[in-house]
Amino acid sequence: MDRAQKEKVVEELGQIFESSGVVVVAHYEGLTVAEMQDLRAQMREAGGSVRVAKNRLAKIALEGKPAASIAEYLTGMTVLAYSEDPVAAAKVMDKYAKDNEKLVILGGAMGEDALDTAGVGRVAKMPSREELLAQIASILGAPASGIAGAIGAPASNIASILSTIEEKAA
Repeated sequence: MDRAQKEKVVEELGQIFESSGVVVVAHYEGLTVAEMQDLRAQMREAGGSVRVAKNRLAKIALEGKPAASIAEYLTGMTVLAYSEDPVAAAKVMDKYAKDNEKLVILGGAMGEDALDTAGVGRVAKMPSREELLAQIASILGAPASGIAGAIGAPASNIASILSTIEEKAA
């Protein structure tokens, strides 16, 4: 890799560290190519990405970035998982690590907040952005459906009263 390629990689990694909601660092020693492709596919489905980069270049890219705290985890064969959604990458990595003991989560960062292995696990248990939006929508929609039901109820009551009056008159 020549100097220009290294500078490009550092720039790309810098963008990742700057714009990602969460970055998870893990050792992947022993994973087969098929297992790594499976991890990448699962991460892509969740809206995240997986990146293997030289630790030295990643440490350079981390300088001055919010996720600088993860530099200590960049030793050995490391893989970076990241996503805009602050929960997606952590969920996929946590699930994959439980299914495959060759993937060992070291830690990560959520913005400026450093995460240890347990911290990544706690983030993985949080609801995703889509789940939160669905919960908020249902909370906001519940009063509206209650109002609609209350407004519609008197009309149905009046209709049943009128039909009862008609029956008695007939």
